[in-house]
Formats: sequence, C-alpha cells, structure tokens
Amino acid sequence: MVSYSLLKNTFLFSFILIGACGNSISSQNPKIESHKEEKQDNGKITAKDQPIADIKTGAENHTAYLPLLKDKKVGIVTNQTGTMTINGNPIHIVDFLVGQKVNLKAIYAPEHGFRGTADAGEHVKDGKDTQTGLPIVSLYGNNKKPKPEQLQGIDIMLFDLQDVGARFYTYISSLHYVMEACAENNIQVIVLDRPNPNGSIVDGPVLEKENTSFVGMHPIPALHGMTIGEYAKMINGEKWLKDGIQCRLTIIPCLNYNRDMEYHLPVKPSPNLPNDQAINLYPSLCFFEGTNVSVGRGTNKQFQIYGSPYLPKKGFIFTPVPNEGAKDPLYNGKTCYGEDLSTIKHVNQLELKWLIDAYKHTDDKSKFFIPFFTKLAGTKKLQEQIEAGKSETEIRESWKKGLADFKQTRKKYLIYAE
Repeated sequence: MVSYSLLKNTFLFSFILIGACGNSISSQNPKIESHKEEKQDNGKITAKDQPIADIKTGAENHTAYLPLLKDKKVGIVTNQTGTMTINGNPIHIVDFLVGQKVNLKAIYAPEHGFRGTADAGEHVKDGKDTQTGLPIVSLYGNNKKPKPEQLQGIDIMLFDLQDVGARFYTYISSLHYVMEACAENNIQVIVLDRPNPNGSIVDGPVLEKENTSFVGMHPIPALHGMTIGEYAKMINGEKWLKDGIQCRLTIIPCLNYNRDMEYHLPVKPSPNLPNDQAINLYPSLCFFEGTNVSVGRGTNKQFQIYGSPYLPKKGFIFTPVPNEGAKDPLYNGKTCYGEDLSTIKHVNQLELKWLIDAYKHTDDKSKFFIPFFTKLAGTKKLQEQIEAGKSETEIRESWKKGLADFKQTRKKYLIYAE
C-alpha cells in the first residue's frame, strides 16, 4: 500500500466558485471539547490506513478514454476531487488532459465549485482558470442544468466527480442534469468512475416522487451502494431524464476494485467532509440538517458530532464559529450540547439512534423538525414515525420492501463485484 501525495494546487482563479450538505473563509479556532483528531492538510484527507495501491480510478484508466477524445472538442465536469496518480505523481485531471493535448473547451463546476471551497447552497459566479484560460461554468444555483449555449461546440462531456453514496449528496443530481442537457444536445457523456467509500451499504427509506428536489431526484434509498458510473447507467436505463430521453453514455471503469474494499479519498469531496469518519457518518447525520440540531459545521469535526443549545446541558460541548466549512454556521457562537462520534467504530448501515435520541431529549419537540427534513428523508413517514415514538427496529422494518425492490433494479446496473 502507498500513500497519496497532496494534490498540487496548480489552478489560480479570478473567482472563487459555488456550495451542498458544504465551506467558508475565515480560519478561527472553534471552541470545542473533544478528542484529538486526525490532522488535515489543505484539503487532503489523512487516514489511519493508506489507500489501496492496486485500485485505479476511471481517470487513471486513461488508455480506455484518451482514444475516444482524439479530434473531439471536450468539456469536463469536475472539481478538486478530479485528481489522479500517474507514475506515482499526483495530477489534476484537467492538467493531465491539457498535457495530453486534448482539445479541452470548458470546465463545468458543481456545488462547492471547481476548488470545492464554497458553502453548501452558496451561489458562485462563472469564472476563468488563469492557468489554462479555460472558462469555468457554475452548475449550481439557478444554473444546475447546462444551457444549450454553454454546451455549444462540445462533442464529448467528461464527468469526473467523487461521490460518497448518499442520495442527498448533490453530485449525482448534477450528473442527472448534465446527462439530460447532453442528451438534448446530442453530446456524448463519458463518466470516469470512482469508488464509492460507502459502496457496500444500501439502506434507508426510498424517496417518494412527491418529495423530489435537488437533494433527492430519484426513487432510491438514502444510501444507494453504487459508484457514480453505475448510477449513471441507472439514470439512463430507468429513463429518469426528462421525457424518458437517454444520452449516449460511456463508463470508464475503475480497475481492481470491488465495493467491499476500503477506499480512502485522497482529497476532501466537499468542505464539510474532512476525513473518512465524516464520510462514513454523513448519510446518518445529514438528517439533522432538517432539524434544529447542528452537525458540527463551524468546528473541526463536521459530521462527526451533533448537538444544540436545546439538548441536555451535560456531556460533550462545542461552540460553532465561522471557519473554512461555514461562513455563518448554525448556532454561531452559542454553546451546543450533544455527542462526539469522531472515534466510534465504522458504521455499516444508516443509523437512526442519534436522531431518535436527540428528538426524545429536546424539550420543545414542536421546534425539532423543519420542512427540509422531508426532502432529506424523501418521505413524510420518517418524521411521523419518530414523532409517534416508533423504535428504530420498527422504522427499519418499514423500509424492507422498498429496499428489496431497489436492490433488484440496482442489480442490472452494477459494474463491480459485491
């Protein structure tokens, strides 16, 4: 096994771009009583175990896609996660393509922007990469779907983003809109696949159509257990694009990978997922984003802790302040009481116990849930079940049929061994 080197920062920008369940500017030290945590260095994730050397991402499987780009005008959807290792050296996919004389015309940046530094939901303007002169088109805010004029002259669209396997992580929503726009404009889509760090988990309630939003666009469970390449195949095969249209789709697979392998991301996928623990806990703790409970934005343990001023005043304490992951975090400057999960064992399912416990111990339960919770859950039933005092076992039982049906559909699109 080998260590990933820090991705070189080869891009300078005239503008800092866009933000999802995501970043900020000042770097104050939040007040937090906690265990010592893993060091992070300029967006590089450090892990207790190093990445498995034999796994090659789709981007690194370049002999499979470079011939397809010959004499073509190419666009690319990517961000800071579009890193690859060539001959032991880290390089960004854009730098690699330019070095290979690919006729790259534009960069399309999803939520959090090309550098991945924008807050969740933050509007980011289009810009230009001063290193290559390539235009950068923001695919967030009011421009989630590329407009025909933004695709003019593009023959092939590459898609290279690191997903984390959760329905509400919006990179798969950007994938949907890119595929749809490319289908409408007769542009081939090539997805450079990447491992899913939560790839062995299929769990949670299946989204109901009436609760469709940008944080949940398809009838899938909260954890889908697919790579982004497999997911693209499902979008196309299930005809989820507008009017059932399908795009010309090619998947460049990872090599030497199956979904049971541990995979440690070399770069933060977004500002508030700083390490492996956060990525593993994110699908479970993101439900708190639809409540009055903080998930640690404005601390150095985002998605590894939770708490609020309205939980029992004992145990773990933290105080959010503006930092790299949040310009104005929930409960900015206020003391929060809750639980530190930063050192717990890896979870292998969607955990509800923390959500249920926080609800039980919040005095004014009428203020616990906010409307956004239904969008995250994909159903009104989960809130109703928790309010009715249902146990986690009873709630999980209600998911069984939906999960079984999804798994049958999912089988048709899997590329890698279970």
